[in-house]
Amino acid sequence: VVKLGGFVAGMPGFVDQSKVINGASDFLVELYGENGKHARSSVGVTDLPMGACVEIDFIFEVR
Repeated sequence: VVKLGGFVAGMPGFVDQSKVINGASDFLVELYGENGKHARSSVGVTDLPMGACVEIDFIFEVR
């Protein structure tokens, strides 16, 4: 795993976007071990497509 990016929809004043995305980060490390460690970003937004609460994208390196 090279990078994980996440968008978290929330109300004004919500500041825990990184805690929400930590769950996905922790899962990748649990699944892939050392190869699951990655760079990460989290962004707060007011709305996401189709009413989603969270949108996550990954960049994987295949060897």
